[in-house]
Amino acid sequence: ALRALRYLTWLHSSCHGTQKADGPFKSAFLMRDQGLSLLDITQMDLSRHQFAFLSACETAVGDFATPDEVIHLAAGLQFAGVKSVVGTLWKVNGSAVQGLVEAFYKNLCRDGKMISKRAAQALHQAVHSLARIHCV
Repeated sequence: ALRALRYLTWLHSSCHGTQKADGPFKSAFLMRDQGLSLLDITQMDLSRHQFAFLSACETAVGDFATPDEVIHLAAGLQFAGVKSVVGTLWKVNGSAVQGLVEAFYKNLCRDGKMISKRAAQALHQAVHSLARIHCV
């Protein structure tokens, strides 16, 4: 994962994640062989990286005691240089995420081009489309 992260400028992570409030740099994406820790990520230069979609539990969870001071996986990627990051605030349901991701990328790539500056708007539209489906 570290090798791929060094060379690819777009990242979509679909795995388990964990946040360690008592040791934030031990927060990690849980991989088959070993975790990809926040410490590993923050030691990289990801300034060429355009976008990361973190479809993993607890990638942007705050801490109730210090909500403005928490360090998490999504923030770590941004600190390392990724220009646009989408993260999750809680454990995610697989089928709901699948619908969200499909709608997100449809909005992000609406004209056949992937432009990271569209991420916030694409996410907003995807959330609204899911809300309409579940409210009907």
